[in-house]
Amino acid sequence: MTKKDTAAGGFSAEERAAMKERAAELKAEAKRAKGAEKAAAEEAELLAKIAQMPDGDRELAERVHEIVTTVAPDLAPKLYYGQPGYARGGKPVVFFRSGQMDKERYSTFGVSALAALDDASGFWPTSYALIDPTEEAWEQLAEVVRRAAAEG
Repeated sequence: MTKKDTAAGGFSAEERAAMKERAAELKAEAKRAKGAEKAAAEEAELLAKIAQMPDGDRELAERVHEIVTTVAPDLAPKLYYGQPGYARGGKPVVFFRSGQMDKERYSTFGVSALAALDDASGFWPTSYALIDPTEEAWEQLAEVVRRAAAEG
């Protein structure tokens, strides 16, 4: 061991670099675990809110949740204004609004400005009314989610 190594606490420069790297890895691992716990808690909160919705809207919201989490698993479930939304980077990409809870005639499935739906025509829908969708309508909604969630 050289004098320089002893003065620095007995570790070589390589050992100190390795320790710093390992500390950074542990910090990142802890952050990921904390993020996973937060994500699980947010999804549980969203599912609890869906469970409290009136009949009809609850079933619609459950189906939307199933579609979004299947088609776009990278979107994070999160409540926005007490309604289910699915986000990237903390910002909603797609969302569901309960018509009954909003005292509206129908529920709504919508997309935000972050959705990758831009059309060459310069004209595209940003929300859809949901009353009693057919299987074909659910398939169309799944395609909207797929497109909206695409990294663009």
